[in-house]
Amino acid sequence: MTLDQLYHQIQKKKSFLCVGLDVDLEKIPAHLLQEDDPIFAFAKAIIDATHDLCVAYKPNTAFFEAYGVKGWQSLEKIIKYLNENYPDHFTIADAKRGDIGNTSTRYAKAFFEQLNFDSVTIAPYMGKDGVEPFLAFKDKYAILLALTSNAGAYDYQTLTADALPVYQQVLKTASQYKNSDRLMYVVGATKAEYLKEIRQIVPDSFLLVPGVGAQGGSLEEVYKYGANDRVGLLVNSSRGILYASQEEDFEDAARAEAFELQQAMEALLD
Repeated sequence: MTLDQLYHQIQKKKSFLCVGLDVDLEKIPAHLLQEDDPIFAFAKAIIDATHDLCVAYKPNTAFFEAYGVKGWQSLEKIIKYLNENYPDHFTIADAKRGDIGNTSTRYAKAFFEQLNFDSVTIAPYMGKDGVEPFLAFKDKYAILLALTSNAGAYDYQTLTADALPVYQQVLKTASQYKNSDRLMYVVGATKAEYLKEIRQIVPDSFLLVPGVGAQGGSLEEVYKYGANDRVGLLVNSSRGILYASQEEDFEDAARAEAFELQQAMEALLD
């Protein structure tokens, strides 16, 4: 998917919602545990219930890796199902990879060629040679961790280095990488007050914004300070949608939560 196509979907659906697929077998409805592949069965039901309300899906790979080979097979089935049935959705492998060049290239091949995701999240700590290999794939995107929504973000990301907070150094440096037009950035919704400064550094980039809902982030604040003239936001919700109900009505409950967010986004876009 190109960025123009993503923007078209945002306009068409009046939504910049990304649904996080963090599938936890301890939280899904009990009746699904009787399925041959309960992880896939749950994710498929969520996708079918919400696809017209969102523009992106973000499986967190840890929730699949935790179940070994079977979990990875479920992830393969999910991304194949998305690509075959809902190809107008932007797909994000939330894997938070990042290593030296040849290893990063292998990670990129895994997610871009074998699994056929549109993008993958990247940790920037190892610098250029940990990021640029992901940017070498045409029409694929790397989403760099910039300022995350967790409490531990203050341990490093907001510390000052050369008169700038580290997260701003990350943004400034990464924007000079080869093929940096294929970079997006993670900025937590709980850090909405920083978005104005972030937009001064990366005015045109898409921002992936977790933390709205369960973590207490404000959608209105995120849009006020983070939107650009092409919206430039993918606001993620995971737990709030996935586990709105743990009963047999879980699909309807998930859709209701997604619809509420989509309606709030439509009001902001209007």
